[in-house]
Amino acid sequence: MPSLLLALLLAMPPGMASNLPDLGESSRQFLSDRQERDIARSIMRDIYASPAYLADPETEAYLNNLGSRLAAESTASTRSLSFFAVREPSINAFALPGGYIGVHTGLIQAAESESELAGVLAHEIAHISQEHLSRMIAQHDQGYLPTLAAIAVAVLAARSNAQVGSAALATSQALSLQNQLNFTREHEREADRIGLDILTSADFDPRGMSGFFNRLQRANRLYDNNAPEYLRTHPINSQRIADIDSRVEHMPYRQVRDSNEFHFVRARLTAMEGTPEEAVARLRDQVQNRKTPLEAASRYGLALALARQDKHAEAEKELAPALKSVDSPMLLNLRAELRARAGDYRQALDLYRSGMARYPLHLPLVYGYGGTLILAGQAQQAADLAAAQAASRPDDARLWRLLAQARAALGQKLASHRAEAEAFAVQGNLAAALEQINLGLKAGDGDFYELSAAEARRREWQETLTAESSRK
Repeated sequence: MPSLLLALLLAMPPGMASNLPDLGESSRQFLSDRQERDIARSIMRDIYASPAYLADPETEAYLNNLGSRLAAESTASTRSLSFFAVREPSINAFALPGGYIGVHTGLIQAAESESELAGVLAHEIAHISQEHLSRMIAQHDQGYLPTLAAIAVAVLAARSNAQVGSAALATSQALSLQNQLNFTREHEREADRIGLDILTSADFDPRGMSGFFNRLQRANRLYDNNAPEYLRTHPINSQRIADIDSRVEHMPYRQVRDSNEFHFVRARLTAMEGTPEEAVARLRDQVQNRKTPLEAASRYGLALALARQDKHAEAEKELAPALKSVDSPMLLNLRAELRARAGDYRQALDLYRSGMARYPLHLPLVYGYGGTLILAGQAQQAADLAAAQAASRPDDARLWRLLAQARAALGQKLASHRAEAEAFAVQGNLAAALEQINLGLKAGDGDFYELSAAEARRREWQETLTAESSRK
């Protein structure tokens, strides 16, 4: 699984002193902006194609909202950061080239407060703001990146075949590099220090970071050789924890209330786990025995699990008390979705419009509204919506795919393939983008301007792929 392998390689191992040199241009000597973009595109292409990638708009929207709040307090706010979830029960998060940060669903579930989750994300943001990956690569020669890629392939192989993976990792060069990655402790210390500043500046409880790390350390002692994955990719020693505790001790006590969305996302992930029957049983138990801090979240999760069983009327019944007690775009989105699933497109569209008016920045409402417009036979309105949204958010693959679906419903073959191609390009898959654009150009429709624009895009992507191939 690409994400786990990158957690091993790029999540920036152990903590280290604070006097790292300011590498300036030297930090870019072996990892230029172009190289970083190329590496990021290659990595994310594989992650997006992996079943482990959690393609859930609500979870991703929550992580990006939380991450943006933290990034605004760091030097990383000057660059684009993108957060995504990995369907993996282990506790981990990892930073990647290009400003991508992956979060295991197990981490979200294990966090006992939003400040704990925010503390881990702040730590990863610090890795990016301090350009730790560039610093590491600047200490090596040009052979570092191919070797890094080789280890990546080996770890990926190990996920499906332990013997093959172990054999691949047994080369002295790979093991040597792995050891170097595992013993750069200054990066971890610096990320702790800066991450704690980010966490505090963003008005979270700094004890969230220290509490989480202390709990992981206790788990490490209990489970001996079966340590939580976060400790294997971000080793924590007693000195590192003592440093964090010492800083937190001198900070004023701050009681921070978790957002409703933190609880809703956790319930959402619970609703997705296992079979629908298992999820319903777990969440019904939570509701009946009041096992969570926010009953509305348990009811939200139960409604989602019931929807997995196509029990839409029962799901709406469970959701109703939550809607009365808590105001949240996630609740409104689910209510509209349930109405659409029941075939009541008119009310569903009214609910989506009302929700978008109240929460114009909540993109899952936009996705749901556009999809329901298509189901309701209003594909042109869906196309207009998606085109306008994609123009202002060109890096959103979901908006391009919504546009592709709307164009397909209208019988516009070139426009549909072009939009699908843009979605693949956003996700780093230029080969698939070229395949789609070529299908569109062969479709035989589209006017002169559409054909010219599609041909120009095709040339641009082909030139990029050719240039990348020549650099290998």
